[in-house]
Amino acid sequence: MKNPVKKPSWWDEFMTFAVKGNAMALAVGTIIGAAFSTITKSLTDDVIMPIIAIFMGGIDFSELKIVLPRLFSEPVLDEAGNEILNTLNYGNFISAIINFLILALVVFFLVKGLNKMADIGKKKEEAAAAAEPPAPPAPSAEEVLLTEIRDLLKNK
Repeated sequence: MKNPVKKPSWWDEFMTFAVKGNAMALAVGTIIGAAFSTITKSLTDDVIMPIIAIFMGGIDFSELKIVLPRLFSEPVLDEAGNEILNTLNYGNFISAIINFLILALVVFFLVKGLNKMADIGKKKEEAAAAAEPPAPPAPSAEEVLLTEIRDLLKNK
């Protein structure tokens, strides 16, 4: 008869961590965060940046770039024979910063709202605890015995 392979104790700890508690919440938060990031990117690229472009004279931020020279290499050509430019795309960087600021603002208000809800819950618990006076402690066995003796002496 073979002895079953015993799992190491760290495995049990890992499974407890991975299946329960923070790991699952972290996984759900990551998935929702990735989806929300896509939404904020679309909001930035498709809604906010065109409005900003109106006030900046119709500039498309994705086309803002600086062409860098090739100092130590020959020009690189694509399949059609056109030169591939070495560019510094700072317009995309500006879009990414605006995207980050929108995401940070939404997360800030989300956390602020959650903290406010938690504070309201704590205040309700504190108010309920303050409204009900604590019940007097039960008398000890010695006090009960002395009370019975007192009552017997009164009745005699």
